[in-house]
Amino acid sequence: MTGLRFVLKAMIACIALAMVVPGKRTISVIASTPPQAAKRIALSFDDVPRGRGAFLTPDERTARLVETFRSRHVPQPVFFLNPNRIVHFGDGIDAPKRIAAYVAAGGVLGNHTNTHLKLSKVAAEAFLADIDRAQAYLKTQGKAYRPWLRFPYLDEGGPDKAKRDAVRAGLAARGMMNGYATIDGSDWNMEGQAIAARKAGKTVDMEALRDLYVETHVQSADFGDDLARRALGRSPAHVLLLHETDMAGLFLGDLIDALRQDGWEIIGADEAYADPIHRERPDVAWTAGTMIEQLAWEKKLAKPRWYERNDVKIANALFAERVLHEKVGAGK
Repeated sequence: MTGLRFVLKAMIACIALAMVVPGKRTISVIASTPPQAAKRIALSFDDVPRGRGAFLTPDERTARLVETFRSRHVPQPVFFLNPNRIVHFGDGIDAPKRIAAYVAAGGVLGNHTNTHLKLSKVAAEAFLADIDRAQAYLKTQGKAYRPWLRFPYLDEGGPDKAKRDAVRAGLAARGMMNGYATIDGSDWNMEGQAIAARKAGKTVDMEALRDLYVETHVQSADFGDDLARRALGRSPAHVLLLHETDMAGLFLGDLIDALRQDGWEIIGADEAYADPIHRERPDVAWTAGTMIEQLAWEKKLAKPRWYERNDVKIANALFAERVLHEKVGAGK
């Protein structure tokens, strides 16, 4: 249907001009301006299963997310698992049920390493072994499993190109691919700020938190799409990096509504990772961040090449001012 809509828009955009030249046959000229491609985005969730957050129990969070997927007709979100969390978090007994609920809601499961290792801090062999330990669990999940690796911290080796290339080769040998993100709003940091505020006994303005969460991710999506169009000459199928946070449980429906109002189509993970961008292997001095950020750097595009609120100083000032109503200086 997406392709059909695109073709219809193109036909509508075309203007047929008939030019009659004296003494010559009639010439039909079609002048058209290609319509801008639709903005498409899949939803991905890291660090599953996640422990208790600032506002909800893990079971409450999962129930809210599943209901949002149903009510907003979200196709095939992807959940990147750290299977070690199933036994080492206090909610570990119920974690398999929560994962099963996501799958029953149409979700698919990817690899986030077993213990959330940071590649730039460990040897390639240790990192690949941790992937294998996660795979041992994921391969028991049947048709829900996808051979995609989401690098923890979006760290693909940092400045060590030999390590980066060894892991890329290791993934290929295992029949796996990079489960990259193209858009990131650092929701993990906002969640951390909320947890810290609650522990400190501060009053959290929940409406303001909702608005900041939604605004930040819509802005980051538009920033990432503009950067992609400059780097690639087109809008790819995007993947939004989220985490299994309480804020997702509380506000994901509002975010989806806002994205759609902004012209975004929510798509499934399979469709997103079929985009040709999945073949890209950016060669940059420090391999980390979203796929689009790396490609923009590789192509030497003018700064900024990253969304400003991924700077925690800016993000934390915004949280303090807008959510806690503290005066800490100007934010953006």
